[in-house]
Amino acid sequence: MVLLNSIKEKAKQHKKCIVLPEATEARTLKAADIILEEGLAELILLGNVAEINSLTKEFGLKNISKATILDPLSHDKKQEYADLLYDLRKHKKLTPEEALKLVEDPLYLATLIIKSGDADGEVAGAMNATGNVLRPAFQIIKTLPGIGVVSGAFIMILPDKSFGENGILVFADCAVHPVPTAAELAQIAVSTADSTKAIVGIEPKVAMLSFSTKGSAKHSTCDKVIEATKIAKEMRPDLQIDGEMQADTAIVEKVAKSKAPDSKIAGKANVLVFPDLASGNIGYKLVQRLAGAEAVGPVLQGMAAPINDLSRGCSVEDIVNLVAITVNQAAEK
Repeated sequence: MVLLNSIKEKAKQHKKCIVLPEATEARTLKAADIILEEGLAELILLGNVAEINSLTKEFGLKNISKATILDPLSHDKKQEYADLLYDLRKHKKLTPEEALKLVEDPLYLATLIIKSGDADGEVAGAMNATGNVLRPAFQIIKTLPGIGVVSGAFIMILPDKSFGENGILVFADCAVHPVPTAAELAQIAVSTADSTKAIVGIEPKVAMLSFSTKGSAKHSTCDKVIEATKIAKEMRPDLQIDGEMQADTAIVEKVAKSKAPDSKIAGKANVLVFPDLASGNIGYKLVQRLAGAEAVGPVLQGMAAPINDLSRGCSVEDIVNLVAITVNQAAEK
């Protein structure tokens, strides 16, 4: 809770604008009311205006009038956004007529609002599958320069404060890319370090995980992590990154002194980069369930503007928290 409160306080200072393309969904609209009341972000709500107003009255919401509400079927900038979409996708044989139809899709419209500079980020997924949320993001927003892979990080808040940064660790990739290459793994490491600094506000100490520590085992999967570590250091010499190392070496100082005595990261890591999605997803769920950690995320990273995807089982609080995180990502960019 302390970390989430800190994230929200930082969000209030940044005054960023976030698009919510599912504004007729009950949890999203209730979250929007809280976000506006607390001043976490400026909001653009997409949906039928009459329906949003009716739901606002039904739920007794007091702050929705502070948001900008756009009906995807009819608003002043519809043609402008359609022209932008056509210009971006005409090389893919998109016609002006198809563009005008696509901008009526709230998920496409949200990304075009961001692309045009009218908003800073998007949160969606309460009523849409991940693929539907990410498709227009990949087509329109694309990835950051030098980054070709989108990944998902979890902020793990542990009861035991002796690990990571006062009990806070960031895990990646736990959500998106099944089997990254060495170059992609390096990009995931760099993206996660930047996310850690932007959202958590701590200096990242990145451990590249493997079942080997500094050559203790020989295998092609270890070689991939060694190569990824080398590439990541070349990409961003300003970051603290080391590997390959086993998980206990990364987070337990006693083990680190024995297995990697010359490493400045071993035993002190607060960012753990897993070699593949299987290990990352399994790892975060085990820590969440067995250690009683709170898992905040996934936070999508690597996009040129922050687009975050909710679980369809999300709570109102989850949406509020993810909007605050998205604001901090936008501020860092």
